[in-house]
Amino acid sequence: MLWSPLAYVVLGLGTLFTIATLGVQVRRFPDMLRQIRQSEGGEGGLSAFQALSLTLGARVGVGSIAGVATAIAAGGPGALMWMAVTALLGSTVAYAEAVLAQTFKQKVDGEQRGGMPFYIKHGLRAPWLAVIVALISVVGYGFIFPGIQVNNIASSAHLAFGLETWVTGLIVTAILFLVIVGGTKRIVNFAQAIVPTMSIGFILCAIVIIGVNIDKVPEAITLIVTSALGMDQVFGGIVGFAVQWGVRRAVFASAAGDGEGTYAAAAAQNTHPGKQGIVQAFSIYITVLLICMATGLMIVVSGMYNVEDGKGGFLFEGYPGLVAGPNFVQAAIDTAIPGAGPAFVAIAVFLFAFTSQIFYFYVATTNLSFLVKSEKAKNVIGVVLKFGALGISFFGSVANAGAVWAAGDVGFGLLAWCNMFCLLLLFPVIIKVCRDYDRQRKMGIDPVFDPKALGIRGAAFWEARVADSEKDKEYVS
Repeated sequence: MLWSPLAYVVLGLGTLFTIATLGVQVRRFPDMLRQIRQSEGGEGGLSAFQALSLTLGARVGVGSIAGVATAIAAGGPGALMWMAVTALLGSTVAYAEAVLAQTFKQKVDGEQRGGMPFYIKHGLRAPWLAVIVALISVVGYGFIFPGIQVNNIASSAHLAFGLETWVTGLIVTAILFLVIVGGTKRIVNFAQAIVPTMSIGFILCAIVIIGVNIDKVPEAITLIVTSALGMDQVFGGIVGFAVQWGVRRAVFASAAGDGEGTYAAAAAQNTHPGKQGIVQAFSIYITVLLICMATGLMIVVSGMYNVEDGKGGFLFEGYPGLVAGPNFVQAAIDTAIPGAGPAFVAIAVFLFAFTSQIFYFYVATTNLSFLVKSEKAKNVIGVVLKFGALGISFFGSVANAGAVWAAGDVGFGLLAWCNMFCLLLLFPVIIKVCRDYDRQRKMGIDPVFDPKALGIRGAAFWEARVADSEKDKEYVS
């Protein structure tokens, strides 16, 4: 009920924003790379690269491995093409929510903080809804969603090394404790050190597997496209599942539209919200078009996958008895490097899932800062939140996988529906910011944001910055 229609809403919003912004995710591609390279942190804000790493810490999670596999199992190889389409269109949704997160961010305890509840309160002017969203986010990101990540870590470690799930749970929990007690700075440093390394390592492995099966690549791509369009004899009958699961898992893997990326986007230090908007759009390319597609192509070219027929049987069995999930990737790697699959995937799942856990804690604390203003109360609840994050880190390792995923799907689905609705209502603000950025770029100047000049209310952070800039000019003159 939550996800089936949501898949088409994401595509619809992505199409709307693509048309309205004149394809900002394509025409501003050079700016994406320039902004990541040139941006610097300061004034309690992160650099564009740090914010991107923090965002990718969440976006590049188990959805990039297990999510892709389950999409293929339920929707066939054609699901991969719909994942790619969703990434191209959904990147504008990521752009839109990042623009809003930057526009309506606040300075909290010396740090630039913002995200979905902030732009709901200050942009949409619906504080009651902002409180509900923040409460769901604190509970979800603090006490539920991390369970999905650690559950996958534990199951992968059990398959690869024979470790009991509770032992893995203890190890992960101990490492998590060392990171989160260091606060935001340690979380950011961890993300910017680990995320690029793990992403490059996984892609290199995929290149090796695809290279070994290079003669099968044209056939695999043809199969993906024909299946997606309902033209394949075997998979043509499940084209609806291909669309639904392709979009669903692309949204889950990239977190485009559910507001997750807004928290890192708001933390970036820059001179215009449009800058971080295009950086966040670029993060979807990395997550889905690069990592997820590498995973999917690796599975399809190796033939190590099974596709369900929806009636308890299979339309295709490339490996009878193989359960959908990380096992597909393990089997694919084994075709090129026998015996290496389980260990490599276990390590990859650990890195991907653990960085997501770290980011989830950051999101939970940001929402806590939004809800609680008293420093004393914030410290007390913050301790509870840390214990909660550590508790679910262990509990998730021994919990039933189906129950953990179901709880996560419900929570993410609720947040995504709310966020999509708010993005639609704040559509005029998004377009104003986009056009202002384009106007200044055409003039050949580095874009600077002035919300009052655009008729945007509630952007207190930027109003204060403009006021300080004017004072400095007066002082100099």
